Amino acid sequence: MNTAYGLAGVLLVAVATVLIGVLGRISRTTSDFYVASRTVTPLRNASAIGGEYLSAASFLGIAGLILAYGADMLWLPVGWTGGYLILLVLVSAPLRRSGAYTLPDFAEARLESMAVRRVASVLVVLISWLYLLPQFQSAGLVLRTVTGAPVWSGGVLVAVVVAVNVLVGGMRSVTLVQAFQYWMKLTALAVPLVFLLLAWRYDGAPGLSGETPPQFSERTTVSVGLAVTVEVTDPVRVVVDGVVDGRTYEETPVVLTPGLHHIAQNTAVTFPAGAEVPHVSDRPATTDHEWAMPLDGRPHSLYATYSLILATFLGTMGLPHVLVRFYTNPDGRAARRTTVMVLSLLGAFYLLPAVYGALGRLYTPELLMTGRADAVVLTLPGRLIGGLGGDLLGALVTGGAVAAFLSTSSGITVSVAGVIAQDILRGGVRSFRAGTLLALVVPLALAIAARSLPIADVVGLAFAVAASTFCPLLVLGVWWRRLTVPGALAGLVTGGLAAGTAVIVTITAGPPDGLLGAILAEPAAWTVPVAFATMIIVSLCTPGRVPPGVARMMVRLHTPESLAVDRGTWRPRRV
Repeated sequence: MNTAYGLAGVLLVAVATVLIGVLGRISRTTSDFYVASRTVTPLRNASAIGGEYLSAASFLGIAGLILAYGADMLWLPVGWTGGYLILLVLVSAPLRRSGAYTLPDFAEARLESMAVRRVASVLVVLISWLYLLPQFQSAGLVLRTVTGAPVWSGGVLVAVVVAVNVLVGGMRSVTLVQAFQYWMKLTALAVPLVFLLLAWRYDGAPGLSGETPPQFSERTTVSVGLAVTVEVTDPVRVVVDGVVDGRTYEETPVVLTPGLHHIAQNTAVTFPAGAEVPHVSDRPATTDHEWAMPLDGRPHSLYATYSLILATFLGTMGLPHVLVRFYTNPDGRAARRTTVMVLSLLGAFYLLPAVYGALGRLYTPELLMTGRADAVVLTLPGRLIGGLGGDLLGALVTGGAVAAFLSTSSGITVSVAGVIAQDILRGGVRSFRAGTLLALVVPLALAIAARSLPIADVVGLAFAVAASTFCPLLVLGVWWRRLTVPGALAGLVTGGLAAGTAVIVTITAGPPDGLLGAILAEPAAWTVPVAFATMIIVSLCTPGRVPPGVARMMVRLHTPESLAVDRGTWRPRRV
């Protein structure tokens, strides 16, 4: 991609985001900042939810994982869409009726306990930071791909733009920006895909070969931007310009023998036509037939698939930046209508990344070697179309990727800032603005320091933590009046520690080999049942700790607004 076009796409989306946020109605009250004064219409709210929910994992990560692992990864878009159906059926309307601003507000209102509120606040911040981490890392990937800039620069750009929008307008401003960004992202994937499919047909519609791994269709030079260890299955004679296995070469022919080889940063390796593409050492080498078959993509794929389904279906209702959206609706009926519209918008979007992943298997197989499969969406327009058309479409895709980082980061920042303002600082607009800066600085520092992981993998871990903590709290809190304070605390702590330990191991050191590695990389299959069981068992053992106002709260959660029940106004107690 031409650097100038790619940089233009980044800057145009960043400027448009700032202008829409600033020119929208500026927030002045606490209610404006937290929930846009509960006046957002269902269509605008649904577009905004689509904007913030379709993160870097959806725009780049799904296509990259499908390229690398195949049909198993189709469960990601299915689960992320289906999660909203679970949300619609179980909690969307009761949440809106609760009258709370944030998840900790709901936890305190339902259980009448400051201890539960504090634990919920900590979990909101941790889940949100875990979700922000891949947004900043992905921004660095995009900016490096299109301009060659340092990896940290993309995260800094996103953090600055998000800070401006949130500081100026809070939830009201962010809603306008995110609604625009959903349609921007849909356009940025759909329009180039039309031209990519036309180019594929013009190229003779090549397909997957069946029983062979991906191969280079022509003599190809692969530039390795970051150091990587690859596994070679058959001997291959290449030309190396850089450092391989600790030795320096200058345009020197080298034979790579079967086994592992370390390729240093900024090394170029030229492969002959027909050579099998080496793959990153921690990813499987699969034939096209295995790649296209479910349950063949990863070790212990049956367990990993069921765990992934559980995390995505149940984790959606535990994401703080998703739940806060239902507090912006005027009433419970509008919250349900919003959720139905979201299902339609997400379904339309998620048809697209899978096609990018399949085309990447055909035309950009070298990404399996560089470990940058997440860049397949950015790379395909230049590879298939080329010239001015490829540059323009590449700039459009780049702009859509930036919109993905900005919209999701904005929603998460609003959620974290609200919690920090209410539970750590003094509350009010000034505290919200201070919380905004804290919400951005910590994950930005982690993104710069932490090792790079596949985008959708990290987001999947955030879903697993959310499913193991807030999902049991919300489902039991809304539908089971016998939930007690000790039960809620025990479930939150147990689920959070179990899923959190798996996340820390996976991010810092990578999961070990074998079944233990699969259990840690996809923990939801065991952490979610453990959290539910802990909440239920401890609650049954402490029947005297049921909140005294539970009957009134349950009526409030389940009585339609049209019946005009006197709900009063619930306000969180100060710490």
